[in-house]
Amino acid sequence: MNSINTNLGAMVALQNLNKITADLRVTQNRISTGLKVSSAKDDGAIYAIAQSQRAEIKSLDSVKMSLSRTSSTVDVAMTAGESIQDMLTELKEKALAASDTSLDTTSRDALKADFAAIRNQITKTIANATFNGINLLNGSRATIGALANAQGSSHLTVDAEDMSLGGGIITLGASTDFSTATSAQALLTTLDDSISNMSSALARLGTSSKSLDRHATFIGKLQDTMDGAVGKLVDADMAKEATKLQALQTKQQLAIQALSIANQSQSYMLSLFR
Repeated sequence: MNSINTNLGAMVALQNLNKITADLRVTQNRISTGLKVSSAKDDGAIYAIAQSQRAEIKSLDSVKMSLSRTSSTVDVAMTAGESIQDMLTELKEKALAASDTSLDTTSRDALKADFAAIRNQITKTIANATFNGINLLNGSRATIGALANAQGSSHLTVDAEDMSLGGGIITLGASTDFSTATSAQALLTTLDDSISNMSSALARLGTSSKSLDRHATFIGKLQDTMDGAVGKLVDADMAKEATKLQALQTKQQLAIQALSIANQSQSYMLSLFR
């Protein structure tokens, strides 16, 4: 039916144009954002999954920071421990030299003064082996823990090593010294035991430090993997979208032409009245 009130052809052409324009708007948004799912409106289920994974990825930053802090604390303790072990070696050298019965009193007193100075330096080194307010060497705490997962339900624990003088690791007392060749000789066994204990303590700290570093590396790789997984869900294929954009722009031009033709169709009815 030919009608001047209703132009079905123009209606269909307009519907097609509106649909193409809407599709074009979606494609342009994907190109500008790089995302095929940028809001819940695009795909509610995928958006919810992506947001959940993004939250976990962000939480893993806190895990990495915790691991870094704990690793730094252990590294400071190891550095101090290595210095202490060197000083224990020096103490053994002084005691061994003082055990020589051919030494005169003046020489032995000089060695004794050096021995005391080095021994006191050990105590100062232990006191200064602090990072972020935590000292693993002075006996102030038994362990230190780092976050191991994004939920905070797992931790990596590092045991402290009490290196205080007169303790279980350094058996040399805080005021121990010598005055004779015999007393100097008697200290050698104590110093040997302390040096051996220090080696074991440093080995334990080194193992803990490696564990922290390995877990930090794993967390970094986990974040990268999760980022990639989220990208597969929400990222737009830019080559595909660019091709689609050109096609939609062409279709839009053709739809405008079709609408224009449909709008002109009613003018033909004027010829019926000539």
